[in-house]
Amino acid sequence: MARMSLDDNHVMVAMSGGVDSAVAAALLSDEGYHVTGVFLCLKLEQAGDRACCSPQAAEDARQVAEALGIELISMPVVSAFAPIMEDFVAEYVAGRTPNPCVHCNARIKFGRLFDMADSVGAAHLATGHYARTIEADGHVAIARAKTLAKDQSYALFGIDRSRLGRIRLPIGEHASKDATREIARRLQLPVHAKPDSQEVCFVPNDDYAALLAERAPEALRSGPITNARGEVLGEHDGYARFTIGQRRGLRVAAGEPMYVTAIDPATATVTIGPKSEVMSRSLRASAANWHADVPDDFEATVQIRYNHAGAPARVKRTGETEFTAEFSEPVSAITPGQAAVVYDGDRLMGGGWID
Repeated sequence: MARMSLDDNHVMVAMSGGVDSAVAAALLSDEGYHVTGVFLCLKLEQAGDRACCSPQAAEDARQVAEALGIELISMPVVSAFAPIMEDFVAEYVAGRTPNPCVHCNARIKFGRLFDMADSVGAAHLATGHYARTIEADGHVAIARAKTLAKDQSYALFGIDRSRLGRIRLPIGEHASKDATREIARRLQLPVHAKPDSQEVCFVPNDDYAALLAERAPEALRSGPITNARGEVLGEHDGYARFTIGQRRGLRVAAGEPMYVTAIDPATATVTIGPKSEVMSRSLRASAANWHADVPDDFEATVQIRYNHAGAPARVKRTGETEFTAEFSEPVSAITPGQAAVVYDGDRLMGGGWID
C-alpha cells in the first residue's frame, strides 16, 4: 500500500467487535482524534460464534462504528494468518505448546495494520489491549496495565521496537474491566454486556484437537504415560493433548498429584511426576525481540506464561537473539513454545520463545 503523509491527529483502531476495542475507539474519539476503525477479516466459516473474527463480531464492530460515527474498514487477513496457523500446528507436532496470539500481535495487529494505517494517513495505531504506553529513557515503552489481573503486555513483546512510538493503548489506564464496561454502558455502545472471547480465533469452538486431527493427525498418536524412571503408568490418546505442568486429565492413579514433566513426540511418550519434578530454576529462549538496549547480564522479572505473575531472575544474553534466565527460586512448568517476557518493574523490556 502507498504511504500517505501521516496525520498526527489520526489514529487507526483495531476493532474486534468486543467491548475493549469499542471503548478504546470511543476514548480516542473523545480525546479529539480522527478515528478510523479496522476489522480483521479471517475466513469466517472457520470461526466459532464468539471468536474475534466471526460474522457476529463483524456485525458488532459495524454497529459500534456506526454508534461512534467513525469509518470502519474491513481488512482481509486470511493469507497473513496462514503462517501463524502453520506454526500453531507445527509446535504441537513438535511436542511444544504454542502461543498464536503473540505471533498475531507482532505480525498482524502491530504488523500488517501499520501498512493499513500508512495507507489512510494515520500516524497512530491503537488496540483494546490491557497495557500502557509510557515515556522511558526518552522513548515510548510498553508497560503493564493498571489492572494487573487483566494485564496483556506479555503478548506484546514481539512488536518491532521502531513502531512503539506510534502505538496507543488507552484501555490499560483504566482501573478494571468493570470500569471499561461502565464506559461502554454510559456511551450506550451495543457491546457493553458482550462476554469476553477466550478462543483462539482460527480454532472453531476452541477445539484445537479437531484442528490437529484435520491438519496433523500424527500429533494425536496414542502412546505411553511414564514416570521419570520410564515405568509405564498408563496410556494417552494423543501427546498433543498435553502441556508441561498439566495436572488434569492424566487418568493415572499414583497416590499423589502428578503433573506432565516432559513430552517426547518421537515416541509419543508423555512423562509425569510429582510437583517437585515440574519445578525448574532456569530456561533458555531464542528469537528474542528487545524493546530497549539491555546489557548482557542484568536482573529482571521474567514472566513465563500469560497467567504467570513473573519471578525475579538474572537474564544473560547469549547471542543477538538468545538469552537465558536463572530464577532466584524454582518456578513451575517452564513450557517450550511459550514466551519468556522480561520486565524492569512494570516496563516491558522484551522477550523470546522458550526452547
